[in-house]
This record gives sequence, C-alpha cells and structure tokens, in this order.
Amino acid sequence: MRSSGRGKRGRRSYTVTVNGGRYKGKKIEIPAVDTTRSSKAILRGSLFDTIQFDIVGKSFIEVFAGSGSIAIEAVSRGAEHAWCMERDRFVYDILVSNVENISPGSFTTVFGDSFELFESVYERARREGRGIYFYFDPPFDIRDGMEEIYDKCLSLMETIEPESCEMVVVEHMSAKEMPEEVGSLRKSRSRRFGKSSLSYYIPHKRGGDG
Repeated sequence: MRSSGRGKRGRRSYTVTVNGGRYKGKKIEIPAVDTTRSSKAILRGSLFDTIQFDIVGKSFIEVFAGSGSIAIEAVSRGAEHAWCMERDRFVYDILVSNVENISPGSFTTVFGDSFELFESVYERARREGRGIYFYFDPPFDIRDGMEEIYDKCLSLMETIEPESCEMVVVEHMSAKEMPEEVGSLRKSRSRRFGKSSLSYYIPHKRGGDG
C-alpha cells in the first residue's frame, strides 16, 4: 500500500492494487481510515477465494461502498455489474474515479445514505434479472452515531427475496454475534480475521453449506 498524499479538505488517501481477475494489478485509491475503512487484504482474499467462481455473470451490490474496492474486485473476477452506494462526498468522488479507471460501464454508483437508497438500488438490480450478491460492511465506530447499525442492516437483509439472492456477506466486528437466520436467509458459515469477521448468508431454498 502506498500513500498518495492529501486530497481535498486535507484528507489523506492511499493506493492499493486489485488482487485478481482481469484487472489484477490495476491501482485503485483508498481513503485513509479516518474517512472510511478499507477491507483488510487477507479478508478480501478469503472472500473471493470463497465466491470467485460463483459470481461470474452475476450482479454485486456493495451497500457501504467506500472506495468500491470490494465491488471492483468482484467485477474483476467476473461479476457482470456492480452497484455501489456511498454517502461521504469526498469518498464518493474517489469511488467514481476508481470505477472510471477500471470499467465505467460495469458499475452504477449512487450518492447518498445506504439505508435510504437500498430499496431503490435493489429494485434496479433485480430488474436486470441476474442473481445478486450483497456485501454489507457497516461502519464499526459507534461514536459516529452508529449504535444501531447492525439492527438497521439486519432490517435491510430481511427485505431481500430468495428468488433474486445468491448470497449476502456481512463484514462485522468479531465481538458481534450475528443471528443464524435473517428473514429468508440462513447463516452458512463465518470466518474470523482478528477483530473483523465475515458471515455468509444464503437463501433457505439453497442446499449445502454455502
């Protein structure tokens, strides 16, 4: 990871590279941790080791997109289209720049609050007719007024219909115990990476362990 200096309003950003797929090695910009949290490389690697062959030709929704690093990795590894929501203007500008440098036609970026945008973005993605992967990476910092962030995320997950859903992945604090079932979804596995964990949910209609 390499520092790329300070952006507007004096906020620092960094560059990282896409880990795999058709855009492997391409650089993307990541805001510093005081702006948004970039996913750890080992966690991101584990995620795509798990889903990389299954996401080919599918849609991908990154609910709290930040710089779009997860959605970009998904498209690089074969996802047909990715939808990215971000409410911080500085971070959103970086997100737009990143996807324009990768493959602008493969992404839809939406500025605003993810909780307010989710229903409309989900509906637009559902109309495309492809199975959808969802990635939730809510802010961990309760000092930002996010005490109920997980409950609000679970409420969004309850609205996901099994017919359109391939999988929901939630990145969360390892100290947070995620429920075994959320709406039409059931937890198929969890993986811990220090203070962060990934929990995978699949529709009840699916067999196997995800």
